Amino acid sequence: MSHWASARFRNRWAGTAWTVALSAERRARLSLSDLAAIRLRSTKVTWAAPRDSASRPRAPLPANRSRQRAPVMSAASQLNNVSRARPSEGRKPPSAEKAIFRPFHLPPIMRTSLPAITHGGPIEKRRQLSANWCGSRYVSEQAQQPEKSGFWGKLRTGLGKTRAQLAEGVGNLLLGEKEIDADVLTELETALLLTDVGVDATTEIMASLTAKVKRRELNDTVALHQALADMLKEMLCPLGRPFTLEGIDPPAVIFFVGVNGVGKTTTIGKLAKRLQGEGHEVMLAAGDTFRAAAVEQLATWGERNGVPVIAQQQGSDSASVVFDAVQAARSRGVDVVLADTAGRLQAKTNLMEELSKIKRVVSRLDEAAPHEVLLVLDAGVGQNALSQVREFDAAVGVTGLVITKLDGSAKAGVLFAIANETQKPVYFIGVGESVDDLKPFSPDAFVDALLSGD
Repeated sequence: MSHWASARFRNRWAGTAWTVALSAERRARLSLSDLAAIRLRSTKVTWAAPRDSASRPRAPLPANRSRQRAPVMSAASQLNNVSRARPSEGRKPPSAEKAIFRPFHLPPIMRTSLPAITHGGPIEKRRQLSANWCGSRYVSEQAQQPEKSGFWGKLRTGLGKTRAQLAEGVGNLLLGEKEIDADVLTELETALLLTDVGVDATTEIMASLTAKVKRRELNDTVALHQALADMLKEMLCPLGRPFTLEGIDPPAVIFFVGVNGVGKTTTIGKLAKRLQGEGHEVMLAAGDTFRAAAVEQLATWGERNGVPVIAQQQGSDSASVVFDAVQAARSRGVDVVLADTAGRLQAKTNLMEELSKIKRVVSRLDEAAPHEVLLVLDAGVGQNALSQVREFDAAVGVTGLVITKLDGSAKAGVLFAIANETQKPVYFIGVGESVDDLKPFSPDAFVDALLSGD
């Protein structure tokens, strides 16, 4: 038996193994696929039971299956029959009876059901259905009507994730006039908390709505929805003061502060373009001398907008950079200086002291400078934004807020928490990556885009 070699092929369904023995000479000339196609009658066949067959019971078979192996005819033999039956030049084709293809019998297998494939036309119609903001109404993502153009469309698109988060609680209020019960109020409260409206603000909102329900001022869910919208607009009203440079002797010095990665430099570039469109002469101060490539990034924005940039090498004193920029703006007759600063955590006391130093140095040139200190907040941080407002306000006296990345966050409700704790105005919101996606904040438009289902 030394000239015999074995190749084992397992049939996992039957729990047995076939041991097919071939001569070493023949096996050397055949590939693995040829070995599998050789007829069993030309080989030595033995049975080998699985190692654990004594301890493992066999799985029950379907009613239409049998453990007896069906007779096997090799693929090679079938192909030979076909080639012999194929007509060729100089030879008369055999009769139709001799050319019949013999059936190829496969061993019985266990069939496994596969998930059905959806055939529904274009890709957008076959996308998984996503929940629209209005509760139980489901529509395809791509089948939705195109967004309205202009500011409304940008704002509504940017608030899409937060609006979707509000769907379970607020959306049910638009499904039709129905009685207001405890379940409706509970769903609404949960939805507000999930969008980071905050515990205090949510408690105040729900207390007011519940009191109106008890006084019979709200009779159905449609009235409750309208009351919620009015209350949210009233809460955000103090944050809606417009950004203006009127009454400031030029150059107006504007600081941008915030933690790392919130988009301060990008916001400066976008605001510079906006102020240019309003007829202002703008200069940029590269006060972020700590982060690698921060100066280059601001210089790129300056080149794109055609505005001068005052900068020094990396590691320089930020206060001296901003001081030089204000001096240069005075000599050149520039209206506005937008000063970048390095990102820092609000809990780092020594870094917050550096901001105070920059403010003191600039005030030597103008006692009123900086005229605006804008804190840039990432909408995705949620309730941590409240801590940032408190700490930066204590260090440099924040005069206004810029909320960025609203288009990528489901926590835009943090604006209501900010409004509940502070009266700092939100001058701008970022609803996209385009240079024109820095929009003035409007409380009414914000709430309408957040709650509207059109």
